Amino acid sequence: MLHKPLYNITPFTALDYPDHLATIFWFAKCNMRCAYCYNKDIVFGEGQIKQEEALVFLESRVGLLEAVVLSGGEATLYGDLIEFCRKIKQLKFKIKLDTNGINFDKVYTLVENDLVDYIALDYKAPKEKYFEITKDKHFDSFSKTLNFLIQKQFPFEVRTTVHSDLLRVEEINRIIKDLLKKGYKGTYYLQPFVFTEHTIGRVKEEKKPFDISRLSKELEVVWRT
Repeated sequence: MLHKPLYNITPFTALDYPDHLATIFWFAKCNMRCAYCYNKDIVFGEGQIKQEEALVFLESRVGLLEAVVLSGGEATLYGDLIEFCRKIKQLKFKIKLDTNGINFDKVYTLVENDLVDYIALDYKAPKEKYFEITKDKHFDSFSKTLNFLIQKQFPFEVRTTVHSDLLRVEEINRIIKDLLKKGYKGTYYLQPFVFTEHTIGRVKEEKKPFDISRLSKELEVVWRT
């Protein structure tokens, strides 16, 4: 259990939870090492804020904000996340979870106990490139989470960060094909890689253009900037 699970708090956002005014709780630590990740301080850093401090902050925002976004890092690594969400719910806030989905049991428990209202699920890469991108071997755990959310008809979105030298159009189309096969009917969001000098994999700026026109038209795809 992390004594101080939160690395930081963004007091206000109108962008991160669709149609809701929210705050973002950034959880320290992650179980992936995505090459393009620019949140190195969060992934490798230590938490700065206790759960109790975050709840005091939330109490001061009752009536001003509608929701809390649990992001990171990876929030599902926090051992007390279930109880933390119960306490957030007691304050009448909605909860959105940003997750890589490989901690199936934690996601399942949150959903089945009505402790989360919306999920943004990161589909990092097709199975054959999953380890190369994430340095994690648990694609099947992610896939189990994806299947569960689809079958549950839970409100969620699927999103992928695109660095055109790491994921080609063909590989994004394979993700689309897999989503369709599984029965996903929502919007698929693509997020462009944002270059910084401090990514985990020291990724360079993209050399190959990403031709959006070659994306499959079988699923609604939104390029989120």
